[in-house]
Amino acid sequence: MRFLPDRRAPHVAVIGLGYVGSCIAATLADRGLPVVGVDTDARLLDELTDGHCRFAEEGLAELISGGIRTGRIRLTSDYGAVSAADIVLITVGTPVREDGSFADEQLTSACTALGRRLRPGQLVVLKSTVPPGAVRELVLPLLQAGGLTAGTDFGLAVTPERLSEGTALPDLLSIPMVVGGLDADCARDAAEFWRSALGVEVIPLDSLESAEIVKLACNWWLDVNIALGNELAKFAALYDVDVLDVIKAANTLPVGGGTVNILLPSVGVGGSCLTKDPWMVWKSAGERGLEILTVPAGRTANAGMPAYTAQLAVDGLTKLGRDPAASKVAVIGLAFKNNTGDLRATPTRDAVAELEKACGEVTLFDPLADPAEVEAMFGRRPARTLEEAVDGAACVAVLALHRELESIDFAALPVADSCLVLDGRAYYSRDQIAHLRSLGYHYRGVGR
Repeated sequence: MRFLPDRRAPHVAVIGLGYVGSCIAATLADRGLPVVGVDTDARLLDELTDGHCRFAEEGLAELISGGIRTGRIRLTSDYGAVSAADIVLITVGTPVREDGSFADEQLTSACTALGRRLRPGQLVVLKSTVPPGAVRELVLPLLQAGGLTAGTDFGLAVTPERLSEGTALPDLLSIPMVVGGLDADCARDAAEFWRSALGVEVIPLDSLESAEIVKLACNWWLDVNIALGNELAKFAALYDVDVLDVIKAANTLPVGGGTVNILLPSVGVGGSCLTKDPWMVWKSAGERGLEILTVPAGRTANAGMPAYTAQLAVDGLTKLGRDPAASKVAVIGLAFKNNTGDLRATPTRDAVAELEKACGEVTLFDPLADPAEVEAMFGRRPARTLEEAVDGAACVAVLALHRELESIDFAALPVADSCLVLDGRAYYSRDQIAHLRSLGYHYRGVGR
């Protein structure tokens, strides 16, 4: 059976307007498709309607506002709106519990509501990250509970999101789309939809489970690779070697169809994906009798980096003859990665907590993070300006280097004499480090 309209642009419903859902809805509308966005968060819907976007993705707010203004995007909390759609994309949150098990509440709620409103001929596509088997064992029965049969009355496919925060909009138009369907017809129509809607390459796979595993494999690899970079940084530090030089040289070795690709070390790993997706792998494997060793190894290595980075500051202050307990540390950049204001699972939270234990005063500043979110996570309001944050600081810890922070005039900062610059994710070059030292600063970095 065919699940796409023949002679018109398909109408799309996006269930879940978090980061991924908002980016997809905005992009599809910008490419001319009618989109209805469904979310149960009334505050989020009001914000988007009023032109405010809580997600720091360049161009996203403008796309959503433009789509609402032209009528291509309609926002609602009413699941009844999905009945008019040809394609229904599920983009709800899929977190994990402390034991690594899949917290399926959001997905269950969305699929239960959707199952009661499906009509024949629709194509349902899951983009949320789930453990292998979740679509067949959880999503499928919930959708069919409304009385329709998947593969006959409606289509079902998995096309996992693989976006990088900060570049999600261009990623949507460039990264190949992985597609797995309940059957060949479902996979074919999902693939055709993405080719026509976004103009991207499509990689068809044989099953729902294949597509589910692809997303997990990507983030599993990233987490383990970052863990290698972090432990390599610690190892290089034992020999007073700059780990960035080591990584640059190591990454020139041809391997297979590419080269060695060790990722850069930092204060740690954060965000909603890398901190949970590997645990989905580990838990799913354990339930089937397989012990995965690289997941806990990678997670342990990366989870220890905030404390390691904070200790670099404490040791650096001590080496300079300062008492850390009487010293002020200014933490600049609080998000989990450069050029985003996202605080979800940010490693800077644990780094700040460690600094607070050892240092006299810790101030915070991030030009992209929402001050209310900072206060909720860190227990205090951030400084209003960079100058306010660093005033009298004996250490400036740059834990995320946003574009807005790349042009800091260190010569003009009101810091203490012989101030320590701690590089947690700035990756300052040799020339920049030399300039800092010429201004009287001292420098420490992760593995540098």
